Amino acid sequence: MKDVTIYTTDYCPYCRQAERFLTEQQVPFKSVDVTGDDEMRMKLVDMSGGRKTVPQIFIGGAPIGGYSDMMALHQKGELLPLLNG
Repeated sequence: MKDVTIYTTDYCPYCRQAERFLTEQQVPFKSVDVTGDDEMRMKLVDMSGGRKTVPQIFIGGAPIGGYSDMMALHQKGELLPLLNG
């Protein structure tokens, strides 16, 4: 399974939902809290292709977007193949 990293803040409800979903799916992930870390937030914008919101989810080092993007992949049956690809 590819590595999953979620960049979060401590006040983001969608971050908690993304973490909860992955936990329920038994997908291991690394959570990186960027609350108050302006330098990391700027780096995250570059890493994610310009996205400024959290969560930002990366699978195998590639950005897939946020919680809604991840759920859209899941609903289309594309998330697990991406994780296992």
